[in-house]
Amino acid sequence: MYAHRPRTPEAERTRRWFMNRSLLLGGAAAVATMTGCSTGSSEPTGTASSGAPSGMPSGGPGGMGPGATEVKYADFVGVTTDGEVVDDLFSIHSTDVSTDKVVQAAQAFLDGLTSKERKASVFEVDDDEWLAWSNVDGYEREGARMGDLTEKQRNLGYALLGTALSADGLTQTRNIMKLNAFLGDYSGGGKETLTEGHYYFTFMGTPSTTKPWGFQYEGHHLAINYFVLGDQVVMTPTFMGSEPTSATYNGEKITLFKPETMAGLAMLRSLTSAQQKKVISADEKGGTDMVAGAGQDNLELAYQGLAAKEFTSAQRQKLLDLVGVYVGYMDDGHAAVKMKEVEEHLDDTYFYWIGQTKDSSAFYYRVHSPVVLIEYDAQSPLAYGENAQMGGGGAPSGRPSGMPSDQPTGMPSGGPGGGMGGTPTQQHIHTIIRTPNGNDYGVDLLKLHLETDH
Repeated sequence: MYAHRPRTPEAERTRRWFMNRSLLLGGAAAVATMTGCSTGSSEPTGTASSGAPSGMPSGGPGGMGPGATEVKYADFVGVTTDGEVVDDLFSIHSTDVSTDKVVQAAQAFLDGLTSKERKASVFEVDDDEWLAWSNVDGYEREGARMGDLTEKQRNLGYALLGTALSADGLTQTRNIMKLNAFLGDYSGGGKETLTEGHYYFTFMGTPSTTKPWGFQYEGHHLAINYFVLGDQVVMTPTFMGSEPTSATYNGEKITLFKPETMAGLAMLRSLTSAQQKKVISADEKGGTDMVAGAGQDNLELAYQGLAAKEFTSAQRQKLLDLVGVYVGYMDDGHAAVKMKEVEEHLDDTYFYWIGQTKDSSAFYYRVHSPVVLIEYDAQSPLAYGENAQMGGGGAPSGRPSGMPSDQPTGMPSGGPGGGMGGTPTQQHIHTIIRTPNGNDYGVDLLKLHLETDH
């Protein structure tokens, strides 16, 4: 048993209690917390007018933080279309892509921690901590906080990320962290959480080239789950977002999510008018449409849109190009392995869209197959820009726009209405990639490993 800090009832309350409280309070604070952003101060308050604790999870539309929908590892099923897992999708096999370097980098980082830091950062390979991530800035996290580490320790952490991720993946990760700090400077709040340092490493199991293990790196607008078994890697769920998505920080011009935006538009524009009518469910989108975010690990989500079996060869390639943007943030070798898996199920891969279709439009799209689920959601401004919802408004409604009445949202029925407010914009984008049917966090591979005594 690892000697990390035990999860106390008080800590559980910190992580879970805010869902129901925010639903009762409503108002701007609920809007802020349910969309995964803070409006400034992280100090809790006790009245509806002054708001609930900033940056706490809600479990609202898209699951902005573990809340009422959070499940335990032992109860994990994964994203399914109807609650039933499709069998025999995943297997233990050799990929011929070495994980030696990521094992070495992970061990080097752990060896660089103090005894106290290491004990607080290492969990069992099947610990509930896997599922307890959030994209909210003020969420209480476990593990080694980058801002509390020495420069040498941080560099070892970045070396681990550089080995686990592709060059684009590392750049994306660092730029999300930088724009988080930009937001803190811009808003004048969140002096601890809206920084480059408020990101945490946790490890599940011990780095090994033969035994299962993994790590999690998370903070505001970022959560990377990285599971390793032999030379197999599962890097889902991975959440990446930002507000703003384009700004100048410390003299560096940073722009995020252009590849995701343009690849989505390229996919949509490759379709005929008749096909687009089947793909686009609504011309106008709401403030938030993501449904598979944090806390939504057992989400039931039916396929929507149009399946690639109805696409031309050129259209199918556009779809693969789109998926490749997201998969391409993991190291190149394992990204190629994942893309092969995606291609094997391409006929059953659906593309779905909400919103307008101009280069500058705010829109939502989804790619969904038995082995991959991707969401892109341009949301209402919350803490940046002229229309940021720093005050007024209501909590999100119980159902994101464009969702049919039988689709889940993670929001209890009867919640406060009123919508998120504000016109959605490409300056606030959330994305996620998951592995449906039980293999997020490598759970299915771990089960197979234990069953077959590998």
